[in-house]
Amino acid sequence: MTFLTSLVCSKTGEKFPAGQLQNLSPAGAPLLAQYDLERVRAELTKEQVAAGPSSMWRYGPLLPVADPAHIVSLGEGNTPLIRTARLGEKLGAANLLVKDESTNPTGTFKARGMACAVSMAKELGATKLATPSAGNAGSALAAYAAAAGMEAHIFMPRDVPQANYIECKMFGAHTTLVDGLISDCGRIVAERKDAEGWFDVSTLKEPYRIEGKKTMGLELAEQLGWRLPDAIFYPTGGGVGMIGMWKAFDELERIGWIGPKRPKMIAVQAAGCAPIVRAFDEGAESSQFWEGAGTLAAGLRVPKAIGDFLVLKAVRESGGTCLAVSDQDLLAAGRLLAETEGLFVAPEGASCFAALQQLLENGFLKKDEEIVIYNTGTGLKYLDNWSTQFRPEPTAEERLGGLILPRS
Repeated sequence: MTFLTSLVCSKTGEKFPAGQLQNLSPAGAPLLAQYDLERVRAELTKEQVAAGPSSMWRYGPLLPVADPAHIVSLGEGNTPLIRTARLGEKLGAANLLVKDESTNPTGTFKARGMACAVSMAKELGATKLATPSAGNAGSALAAYAAAAGMEAHIFMPRDVPQANYIECKMFGAHTTLVDGLISDCGRIVAERKDAEGWFDVSTLKEPYRIEGKKTMGLELAEQLGWRLPDAIFYPTGGGVGMIGMWKAFDELERIGWIGPKRPKMIAVQAAGCAPIVRAFDEGAESSQFWEGAGTLAAGLRVPKAIGDFLVLKAVRESGGTCLAVSDQDLLAAGRLLAETEGLFVAPEGASCFAALQQLLENGFLKKDEEIVIYNTGTGLKYLDNWSTQFRPEPTAEERLGGLILPRS
């Protein structure tokens, strides 16, 4: 099933065995899964992949699960790549495509990462899983833990989208709302996990969520006939999807399925929480904690990502860029996309369309370049946010500020 060989520290390069539950390396850095890519190159064919299941598990040899009986799947992956010609014409992008992750189980790309993490936790003997979440990761963990018959302990900011909270409760997860940000939720998990017997599946604090996320890159390459586009836009909170895709492209080149060309990787954040954008602009290798983080795009409200240095590395090596957009602009872009193409996306995904407009206007991207935007989730989970676009028209009295003129 797998060609997994070891884990490696993303900072020091030190190697560790893959057959046991592990979180961060001794250096406090994410561990990354390593595969015997020479064996993959010799033994795996594109035809075998094409004949595989219509899910992310078609890439099983490049995923970590050894025994297929341990796979916990709800049908994740195989999401559509949609050509959006009408919107492209409005924005001045002749080759614009959307990779729509909203069709995943629980409505977001988080299903990919949690499917892999929960499957590996099951294979390695964990029974209780815990994570902080801005919303969608918690929903996905709750669903996959339920499918696996495992306990899930989820800590969310109190103002998390209601849909996420309801999902977690419906799936039977132990769900706690916290007064604070996702960083405060993460601190609770870190403080209690040893005493409670939880295995921490926080973003990049275990090695396998990223392996599920990298299938977004594997799948894109396959859908494009084993080639890559000119640019990829990705809404970046924790940034695991960006890191995973960059890893996927490297593995595909090393097994001989693509060449050295890489897309410009473009990380998009919210103006109210843009630590990676600030680090990019300052030429820093990692970001600083963003004080007073605030944005209605809950998945982008990550004041400090543990893998920020890997995101910045991918962006710079690809000749890409990082930029931030306002909540007002991302809402407007999301509405334009819906009206033009019939796609109702999450605010995080909408941020990329606002960013695209900026980069076309300033010439960073050219009209004829092939551009892929990742929509990471369905807009149906954010009805409270989108409803601000459709407030009733004010009455005449409201227009007058409440002043009622006397009759003559």
